[in-house]
Amino acid sequence: MTQKVAVLGTGKIGEALLSGMIRAGWAPADLLVTARRRERAEELRTRYGVTPVSNTEAAKIADTLILTVKPQDMGALLDELAPHVPAGRLIISGAAGIPTTYFEDRLPTGTPVVRVMTNTPALVDEAMSVISAGTHATAEHLAHAEEIFGAVGKTLRVPESQQDACTALSGSGPAYFFYLVEAMTDAGILLGLPRDKAHDLIVQSAIGAATMLRDSGEHPVRLRENVTSPAGTTISAIRELENHGVRAALIAALEAARDRSRELASGKNT
Repeated sequence: MTQKVAVLGTGKIGEALLSGMIRAGWAPADLLVTARRRERAEELRTRYGVTPVSNTEAAKIADTLILTVKPQDMGALLDELAPHVPAGRLIISGAAGIPTTYFEDRLPTGTPVVRVMTNTPALVDEAMSVISAGTHATAEHLAHAEEIFGAVGKTLRVPESQQDACTALSGSGPAYFFYLVEAMTDAGILLGLPRDKAHDLIVQSAIGAATMLRDSGEHPVRLRENVTSPAGTTISAIRELENHGVRAALIAALEAARDRSRELASGKNT
């Protein structure tokens, strides 16, 4: 049976999801989109052949609603949707920090909700999407969410109690790597390299290291040890990282991100 899927609040991540679904074989005729600006909706129609609708139309027509609006806009969106969401309509939330109970309390009783934390590599089909079931979501609902988000990368099921930790690790994770590349590029310039050459060296090293981590099956400690010769350059650099507490700083940073995710879930937006 054909399933109609609506992406509500189609920004960059929502557009990446649409694009990935179409490449994975979804028919554009089965994909609906909403956007705050009419111009944006028409742009998506022209680019992908999808159908722009209003939020209430999406609630009435689609079998699955994917909510990609910002967390601070979610309450108003649910108020708009609630009178029009039929029983059994699957709701997939991509909003950071908002628990499934928030949706269940505002939508008709028994509404199945699946919570997904994806990340910006969805834009290049390399996302890490973490999926959790709400009270009324079944294994079939989870599998459907995996099919959708699998179009833009890898998926992983976790209990919802682990979502804040996953937000800290993978949801925010790309920013940490960008920050590290930025710092290493500055170091390369300090060492006498032009910025473009430093950038190319670091980015390709990062791609190679990530591929080895993914494909080798080796523990990262073993891979690091393979690069670290006795009394060599690498161990000298590692010693400085340890002296400056980089490992402890990373742990503290991820704990801070997790704690902020918990604050957002409790309604603390400032």
